[in-house]
Amino acid sequence: MSGFEEVKTNFGFGLMRLPMKNGEVDYEETNKMVDEFMSAGFTYFDTAHGYLEGKSEIAFRECVAKRYPRSSYTITNKLSAQYFNSEDDIYKIFEQQLEACGVEYFDFYLMHSQGRANYDKFKKCHAYEVAQKLKEQGKVHHVGLSFHDSADYLEMILNEHPEVELVQIQLNYVDFNDPGVQAKKCLEVCNKFGKPVVVMEPVKGGNLVNLPESAEQIFKGLGSLSNASYAIRFACSQEGVIMVLSGMSNLEQMHDNLSYMKDFKPLTKQEYDAIDKVCEIFSSLNLIQCTGCRYCVEGCPMKILIPNLFADLNAKLAYNDWNSTFYYNKVHTLGHGKASACIKCGKCERICPQHLKIRELLEKVAKEFES
Repeated sequence: MSGFEEVKTNFGFGLMRLPMKNGEVDYEETNKMVDEFMSAGFTYFDTAHGYLEGKSEIAFRECVAKRYPRSSYTITNKLSAQYFNSEDDIYKIFEQQLEACGVEYFDFYLMHSQGRANYDKFKKCHAYEVAQKLKEQGKVHHVGLSFHDSADYLEMILNEHPEVELVQIQLNYVDFNDPGVQAKKCLEVCNKFGKPVVVMEPVKGGNLVNLPESAEQIFKGLGSLSNASYAIRFACSQEGVIMVLSGMSNLEQMHDNLSYMKDFKPLTKQEYDAIDKVCEIFSSLNLIQCTGCRYCVEGCPMKILIPNLFADLNAKLAYNDWNSTFYYNKVHTLGHGKASACIKCGKCERICPQHLKIRELLEKVAKEFES
């Protein structure tokens, strides 16, 4: 952690899944969550310009920046590809981000969701060089990247940009040895280059909280800790990880997370063995590995709520849940496109951090719920 004096703790508040009320961030609930988080000694917040359709940064300003002194918290923001097309655009969007967050500088500024889909655009627009200029101006303290691609591509980027100080990767126990996500291999690349790691999606968008019954029973046999506790502690137990983010959306989740992260203890062998068994169960179900980031929804011309429809199918596969059919027909496709409405334009697949074959998967959803 040398050089990262801002990072005083190993647990961060991800601001992508804040509590919502009538389509807006519930500031009253969020204030309570922030106060609990800060009073427990945690200081690290993570946002991006597109989170919650732009409402995440503003929520940070209203619930943190306006209520706490600047020296008491650490804020990470990101440069996302959809908001710039030139070098000049980057400077403009950066100033908008500072204003939206209510700060004069970011502790960390990340090149967002780096991979084959957008890295060339970042190079063409000199994004990495701009970030270094912003650092020289004192508007950014540390420059890093968040990453969604293969380990060999991460190694290529780090070779081309040795100035990168930190890498944020998706890591959880289901994805750890997954040949697509390659979480373990990406972590090994970061350790090879000596880059501190921040973990996102430790509970895989909530998928490791609401477990199939057979997996639920395995963790219940260990004691009274929550399902989320094993997932978050798994991520935090890995070599090179300095920070694990949790996208909490209510006060109850905050209380649960704080209960085991305030006095963090690495996983025991018994807990690792239990996780191995849970991974075997997940593998046998062939669930769609969607994290619910919702990047795919914004650009869908047919207004299909893709993550919701995937969640409906997963619920049916994992729990044989009759409610999933109701939600598919009466909630998630009401005023939005059904899975069969997909015109196969491919916009969703180009932006998906999980590299899911969304068009094929929507066919699978349509076959299950519409046939």
